[in-house]
Amino acid sequence: MSFILVAIGGALGSVFRYSIGILFSSFSLTTFPWGTLFVNITGSFLMGIVFFISKDFLSEEFKLFLSVGLLGGYTTFSAFSLDVINMLFNKDYLLSILYILVSVFLSIFFLLAGFLFMKLLNS
Repeated sequence: MSFILVAIGGALGSVFRYSIGILFSSFSLTTFPWGTLFVNITGSFLMGIVFFISKDFLSEEFKLFLSVGLLGGYTTFSAFSLDVINMLFNKDYLLSILYILVSVFLSIFFLLAGFLFMKLLNS
């Protein structure tokens, strides 16, 4: 049953990620991967929330559905890596370094923010 829950969550997360990518690309005036950046940051924030509530409030199956399935399908650094490689191939070296730094640091920051947000709500 765990594999089915992860698969369903992964499919949903992937569809959400794809939809956000389309939405951002339709409004963006640049080739900067705003959609992937948004997904990585918001996914990290949500993972912080799931991490916090999973200890006391979620069954193991629902935790797998949310963290491994839904958020695993939603946030993916494979898309991030492809964006970086494409920037490097286009010789956008400074932009690729900026993208790497912003993605990694903001994702870590927002995971902590999501966790602390839930901790604040819980107190």
